[in-house]
Formats: sequence, structure tokens, C-alpha cells
Amino acid sequence: METELQVYLNGEYVPKSKATVSVFDHGVLYGDGVFEGIRAYSGSVFQLDPHVDRLFASANYIQLKIPLDKDKFTRVILETLRRNKLKDAYIRVVVTRGIGDLGVNPESCREPTIFVIAEPVSSALGPKEPKVLRVIISSIRRDSVDATTHEVKSLNYLNSILARLEAANAGADDAIMLDSRGFVSEGTATNVFAVIDGVVYTPRTSSAILHGITRARIIRLCRELGLKVVEREITPFELVSANEVFMVGTKSEILAVGSVNGRLVGAGRAGTTTKLLLQEFTKLVTRKEEGTPIYAEESLEV
Repeated sequence: METELQVYLNGEYVPKSKATVSVFDHGVLYGDGVFEGIRAYSGSVFQLDPHVDRLFASANYIQLKIPLDKDKFTRVILETLRRNKLKDAYIRVVVTRGIGDLGVNPESCREPTIFVIAEPVSSALGPKEPKVLRVIISSIRRDSVDATTHEVKSLNYLNSILARLEAANAGADDAIMLDSRGFVSEGTATNVFAVIDGVVYTPRTSSAILHGITRARIIRLCRELGLKVVEREITPFELVSANEVFMVGTKSEILAVGSVNGRLVGAGRAGTTTKLLLQEFTKLVTRKEEGTPIYAEESLEV
């Protein structure tokens, strides 16, 4: 009989089937909360500290006080993985405003809701041919930086969901959204890169993008490999005309884009730079200095 996954929920570890939150939780009613998606590879959690730092920064911006410090939260994440005997996993960490009334006033919420989910997942990284996506440029624009802050990883993903639905209706795998000025912003859950004449371009953070942790590490990796990286505005014309386009994210890792709006990008498959980054990123995610070991602190009480 398969053992049911254990979920951390408000200080307790409970079976997945019993891990429920109140219908009065403002995370459910209003999307009032923050989250992180994190990956574990071969018994090590990749870039755990930056993810925890961003979670706390997001919560701080929306004036949501997390009742655990960073060290305690890190130990909770590791213990959730240990209880589920996981080495390769996707981890979802969520903090909501908590249970309140039906009004939008956040002050009705007395205590945040915290849960950590860890599920086994296999990596798409490795020597095999990378997955190639068909994408569209969505008519759904990324919210203006004047309307919201994209430095906060909030629970409200309606913008991305509408763009993903548009892509599905068009028979595409994903969508790339533009910002309010018409420049390339990001995918529905990924950051975008374009290779043009040997230079790797990616939208600057002012283009209404999430400050992606995988994005930041890919930029560093490019520079470590001697590749020129430029953060600037990218037009839809440049995207469609690029030699290569790829998308990156914690869960998605690195995905090649084969076509945009039905037009081939390069040869319609992963290009030389994309393959090189895939090869090097595969090595990188299991380096000791890049991650936090899951099973090095098993004796610690959480």
C-alpha cells in the first residue's frame, strides 16, 4: 500500500487527504498571500536560501507577518522532504493572510495560514533532447508596474491563467505576455531569454517580470561560460526573429521555444546556446555549493 504524502500545515504534519484550509481563508477568498516553488535534486534543495529570502521579502511587502523566522522555516521545508523520504521533489510553500471575514479588510485575519507541500518529481534535465514548445504572444498584457509589484510572488495568478487558456485555445503549449508598453515581459510561469547573433538577451526587471531565481542563476551561468548577457527591452519582432528562444523557471527548468505564433524560431528546435545551458545547468543543480542537503540534519527537531 502506497504511503500517503505528509503536508506541513500550521505547525503539524498531516496526511495529504486531510490537509485542508478554511473557506474563510483570505488566500482562498482574495488570493491574499505569497508562495514559493522550490526544487530538490538528488537529496539537495536547489537555491533554498534565495527562495526563503524572497518569500519573506514578498510577505514583508504586503505586510504579512510570518510567525517563523527564516531558519525555522528552512528546517520545516527540509523536514517535510524527510518525512516523505524525498530526494527529487517539487516543493510548494504557501503563506496566506489566514482566516478572516467576508470583507476584504486584512485586519480581520488573526493568524497566517502556512503550508508546505513536497511531491516527487522527475527532472527534464539530462542528455536527452530537450522539450520544444510552441508558444503564442498573448493578447493578455502583464499588469503594469504602476498597478502592482512583480517583485512579490503573490497567490493571484489570474493574469497568467488567462494567457495560458488563450494558448491552449490556440493549440499552443504556452504564452509569452507583453508589458503595458508592448515589450516582451515573461511566460505564464517562466522568464524569457532570446539569443540574437550570439548574444543572450532577457527583459530587464522593469518590464513587469518576476525577479526569477532561476533567471538570476542562468544569467550568472551564461557569464561563467563566457556568454554575453544583456538585460534590456525586447520587442515582439526581435523575439520572433531571434536565433533561439528559451524559457526558464524553477519547475520548468529550461525549455526551448520552437515557434512563436506559428513561425519557427531558428530551426524550430533547441539551439546551440540552449543546449549548452541545459548541459551545464544539469551539472550545476547537484553541486553542493548550490543547494542545501536534505538529510544532513535529520536529528533536528522541527
